[in-house]
Amino acid sequence: MYLSSHPRTAGRPRTASRLWHAALLAIVTAALITQIVLVCTGGADANSARGTDDAGTATRLVRLFSYFTVQSNLLVMVSSLSLFLAPQRDGRLWRVLRLDTLLGIAITGLVFAVVLAPDIHLTGAALWVTIGFHYIAPPATLVGWLLFGPRDRIDRTTVARSFLWPAAWIGYTLLHGAVTHWYPYPFLDAGELGYAVALRNILFVLLIALAAALALARLDRVLTRRAAHRERLAP
Repeated sequence: MYLSSHPRTAGRPRTASRLWHAALLAIVTAALITQIVLVCTGGADANSARGTDDAGTATRLVRLFSYFTVQSNLLVMVSSLSLFLAPQRDGRLWRVLRLDTLLGIAITGLVFAVVLAPDIHLTGAALWVTIGFHYIAPPATLVGWLLFGPRDRIDRTTVARSFLWPAAWIGYTLLHGAVTHWYPYPFLDAGELGYAVALRNILFVLLIALAAALALARLDRVLTRRAAHRERLAP
């Protein structure tokens, strides 16, 4: 077990986990709602710093939810709500959801910081949105996992299944871009860069994600053993 079974202490980590994930859920939900309002009213897009264009509201909303950033933050919302309701939740599908959340939001934070942030300059509500999406959600999600788990949830099957969503997103992004000539990120713009360069960039990110998934699986096993050891030593 990850949580102590001692009656005086068992509830403390669960309460802390619920509070942590409730706060994270509130922040990301507020950021998403604000971004939807901005998109619908012609405001800036926190993912690209672009304002309104000739596209209709429906098209702008489709583009909004085509961003890997937004989809990753949606997973953070679902995962946080799930852990608020049941801090020790488990299940095959849930394990994949949780690992996809960790990988997706970690890649979101890393790619934004290294590749996108230097070219995005925001003010007002859009700035608060990007703070929630890119500066709070990634570290808070990962720290929450380190602090509260739940443990012993990442195995090889889960790692393999967790790449179904990124693969589907890549396929959708390239197909959507080929049809509409719009790409969510400049390093994926096959129309501008060519498919060889775009696919090379995608492969590089996937390799980083695979390394991160294997590292998380290894760390999960180590933390599980340590928790079990502490449980055996507890009076």
